[in-house]
Amino acid sequence: MTHVVTLPGDGIGPEIMVPAVQLLQHFVPDVTVEEHVFGGASIDAHGTALTDDTLAACRQADAVLLAAVGGPKWDTTNPDDPRPEQGLLGLRKALGLFANLRPVRPLPALYDSSPLKRERIEGTDLLVVRELTGGIYFGDKTRTDTDASDLCHYTVDEVDRIARVAFEAARRRRGSVASVDKANVMETSRQWRQVVHAVHAADYADVLLTDVLVDNAAMQLVSRPADFDVIVTENLFGDILSDEAAMITGSIGMLPSASLGNGAGPGLFEPVHGSAPDIAGTGAANPLAMFLSLAMLLRHGLSLDAEALALEAAVDRALDDGLRTRDLGGNAGTEEATAAVLAHL
Repeated sequence: MTHVVTLPGDGIGPEIMVPAVQLLQHFVPDVTVEEHVFGGASIDAHGTALTDDTLAACRQADAVLLAAVGGPKWDTTNPDDPRPEQGLLGLRKALGLFANLRPVRPLPALYDSSPLKRERIEGTDLLVVRELTGGIYFGDKTRTDTDASDLCHYTVDEVDRIARVAFEAARRRRGSVASVDKANVMETSRQWRQVVHAVHAADYADVLLTDVLVDNAAMQLVSRPADFDVIVTENLFGDILSDEAAMITGSIGMLPSASLGNGAGPGLFEPVHGSAPDIAGTGAANPLAMFLSLAMLLRHGLSLDAEALALEAAVDRALDDGLRTRDLGGNAGTEEATAAVLAHL
């Protein structure tokens, strides 16, 4: 029996989770689905973004499917107030999910929806591998009336393991890794570069490795994105660059992600976009990134590659047939988009 925990979260999260569960049940008829509150909804109900019960349920699942968290209701600059994002960071850390995979592949049907010219994005098919549980997000933090600090901290082992994920992915793709750092300024980046090169020399000499400073990487992502195969980088840089890369597809509403560990526990699968509270409840949310995240769950979480390919193909064909949600310049809402994908299964 397959067991999946769902975390609808906030904003449009519950609206895009419903059709995602329908699709999950289509592909895995014997699945049991257990829903838990998470993020801002959990703060409202329990005073914390991630309860012990929710974490325990996630630990016991075969996979975890998350929709979206956050919203202005819970925005605060008080370090003592709970924030929805704390639930996400805490869940990744507790489950040992150190590798975030974000594929970026603009579809020909959406080339003209991208803010970049067609000739710049044609042929783009890249994968951002982001380290998830180290760096400045998890380092010691201080704040007084006159100053504040955030510690960026990485161990050699943390860099070693994310580098191996990237090199293994490159071997299954086109054999090229761009390691992004800020080694001209930051000591953590100098260590990052040294460790990545050591892993490469020891076990992955067949993969092409290139060092790219993060500011240069940001420019190259919009000037020649098709030149990238696999991008590997630390937590903060990966957070920023993957959102930038999402716009190559025409909308951040098209980008899925998978957060994986060492295989001993469940993975976490979620769209990259936020909770979009401005359109919550209107039926206008684009569910396609959620569907593509479900495809990653099928592939990486449940080892159902054929089913994942079928779902991805159904999304592609729906777009080829003219499906356009509002963020893609059309008028289709969540229900229409879901129906269009279902029609191609």
